[in-house]
Amino acid sequence: MKPPPSPKSAGHRKKTAPKILRRLLWIIVGIPFFSAALVFCLRWLPPPTSAFILERHFQVLLSKERKIEICYHWTDWESISPHVFLAVMAAEDQKFPYHWGFDFESIARTVKRNNHDRHLRGASTITQQVAKNLFLWPGRSYIRKGVEAYFAVLIELLWNKKRILEVYVNIAEFGDGVYGVSAAAEKLLGKRSAKQISKDEAALLAAVLPNPRLFKVRAPSPYVRERSRWIKKQMARLGIGIGLHGIRHHP
Repeated sequence: MKPPPSPKSAGHRKKTAPKILRRLLWIIVGIPFFSAALVFCLRWLPPPTSAFILERHFQVLLSKERKIEICYHWTDWESISPHVFLAVMAAEDQKFPYHWGFDFESIARTVKRNNHDRHLRGASTITQQVAKNLFLWPGRSYIRKGVEAYFAVLIELLWNKKRILEVYVNIAEFGDGVYGVSAAAEKLLGKRSAKQISKDEAALLAAVLPNPRLFKVRAPSPYVRERSRWIKKQMARLGIGIGLHGIRHHP
């Protein structure tokens, strides 16, 4: 027979249990608090990097193939061509000025389309893409989608629409290792600044966003050229309806 536990060991277990519960409580409370504080600070501070940029850095370090130069430069709203903002809205999220982070009509259509598919695809708003690119990891799991939705809600609550769009064009990948519209202007378009990007060039940059490592700005495929033409038509339509005035003053 095993000897009965000593009063000392039983007392130790009683003291340990509350400590574990307190630590769990700190974690449960701390993670939302820290994430909210981080998002709040990034309303004003330029992100020094993003999760996707860091992930690409590690890929390049571990790769035996040719080394890719990672380019990322932050540029303020006033130093970016307004055509860029309109182009990415036309290409990626035409309801951006009006929704609160989620386009439920597009989500419903995507759910029907992907009913027999194991993977989640489509229906991501610009806000969701900012959440994913800035804080998360690549993938299409339900867990990642859930965390993405959490950050999207935080971003919509703590930032205004102008800031969301500003961050988006600064961290989006426009070419392999080329992050942000400033780096894209320099490396892909041969421009001195993002302010010089024309309407045609903005539409071309937006056209490669679905897969910037496959689609090329410098050597656009027929698909990219056709998509660019479609984006320009949408820009003309959106420019009449909303332009950028509403984005600048959106709460």
